[in-house]
Amino acid sequence: MKKIIENINKSFENRIRLGIMSILMVNDWVEFNTLKETLEVSDGNLASHISALEKLKYLEVRKAFIGKKPNTSYRVTREGKKAFGEHLDALESLIKGK
Repeated sequence: MKKIIENINKSFENRIRLGIMSILMVNDWVEFNTLKETLEVSDGNLASHISALEKLKYLEVRKAFIGKKPNTSYRVTREGKKAFGEHLDALESLIKGK
């Protein structure tokens, strides 16, 4: 049982990080405001979790301007997909008791 627990990625234990990754896994690029509204969190709260995932190289950031208005979007990296997939596999194994 301990081995299963060791495979759970602490980076995804927080519900907001879990939500961010879940959304990004099924979408190409997602704007900051879309993440904020979907997860119902404040700008600062979302930004801190995004920053943590970005430091781990799980997210890629794209900054652009739409007219004169800044626009920031995110997508999951290959490394992020791998880490999140392994995390989900570990959770599934834990649930199934394997």
